[in-house]
Amino acid sequence: MTASTNKIVWPALVAVLLIGAWQALVVVYKLPPFLVPSPMNVAETLVKDAGLLFGALYTTLKITLFAFLCATVLGVLIAFAFVQSRVIETALFPYAVLLQVTPIVAIAPLIIIWVKDPTASLVICATLVALFPIIANTTLGLRSVNPGLMSYFKLNRATRVQTLLRLRIPSALPYFFGGLRISSGLALIGAVVAEFVAGTGGTGTGLAYQILQAGYQLNIPRMFAALVLITVTGVLLFALMAVLSKWALGSWHESEQAHD
Repeated sequence: MTASTNKIVWPALVAVLLIGAWQALVVVYKLPPFLVPSPMNVAETLVKDAGLLFGALYTTLKITLFAFLCATVLGVLIAFAFVQSRVIETALFPYAVLLQVTPIVAIAPLIIIWVKDPTASLVICATLVALFPIIANTTLGLRSVNPGLMSYFKLNRATRVQTLLRLRIPSALPYFFGGLRISSGLALIGAVVAEFVAGTGGTGTGLAYQILQAGYQLNIPRMFAALVLITVTGVLLFALMAVLSKWALGSWHESEQAHD
């Protein structure tokens, strides 16, 4: 099998084994659904409550994508500012770290109170969670240029903009796409956590609210079904970023070249 096939076959085989073991344990020990539902029970719930769960998934995914887009744009702009001035980076980078280490559950209630629109407040919370990897990776990439090439650009009196566009950005792309892979998952986590903190019901509720409601009602199969949707969404987002990285870098950068 080729390397690309192995990346699909082996994880799929492990998934089949784990799901089979889960089903066997539930059957052998006769575990009740309100304690641990079987994979078959979860699949049945996904089909039965598809309208409710996939509608909630759409809401969560919308918040995730908006937050991911905001984090990407803001992170890149901040990284550009950092690399153009050491003073700016020295003054502001500690605050970027501060945002990263501050638990979102601690500041989300304040954001939800200050921002009247529920969707906007959730997007802001998720953006704060996803922002730091973009800033850190892109800044590192923009500074990780070949010293010889930098000297060559200076020798030819290249401007800051020319150096940024023709040297720093191409050098930073592998780091940038690495940041995207991390940030995409964090945006989803931030959206779900923000929904948990908000805890609002009604129309347009996300998967976190469905998990809360399922817990209150002891509808554990629905809770597991919502968790499955969140997990699959996170995997698909990571895979999408990997495909995007392969498309952008595969023809010229060694990090995306095929290896045995």
